[in-house]
Amino acid sequence: MSLRSSLHLSRRLLASSRRGLADMAFTFAAPNGVHYNEAKVKQVDVPSFSGSFGILPDHVPSLAVLKPGVVTVTEESGDAAKFFVSSGSITINADSSVQILAEEAHPLESLDPAAAREALSQAQASLSSASSEVDKAEAQIAVETAEEILKAIQ
Repeated sequence: MSLRSSLHLSRRLLASSRRGLADMAFTFAAPNGVHYNEAKVKQVDVPSFSGSFGILPDHVPSLAVLKPGVVTVTEESGDAAKFFVSSGSITINADSSVQILAEEAHPLESLDPAAAREALSQAQASLSSASSEVDKAEAQIAVETAEEILKAIQ
């Protein structure tokens, strides 16, 4: 191993050892507001099209597309905040910063089960009456999203 490689590796290890496990900077935003802005959190669990996964400090840098479901944020205090997201993207960086940009994000406690059941009923009706492929695809997305909302709040 060359001296340059050794120095680079030593610097990386030193930087990693200085960063504690509680040093994940988390940003979570949607058009309806910023839920976290570079907040220190313990863990974030996300639903993605490649499967649900948890993020801890020093996670492998990644990009993922969110699918409808629940994002769970475990805060420094140990409390868990849960949000329903319709879709979006997540970026996990090498410096233990994480960003979620959601199309829609709402705290679970703000969701109304009766309204979700009504949305599901309307989406199913739209799906059964859809005539074009575009209408069918849009209705199917609405059905899946409403089903995930109901699953999340029940």
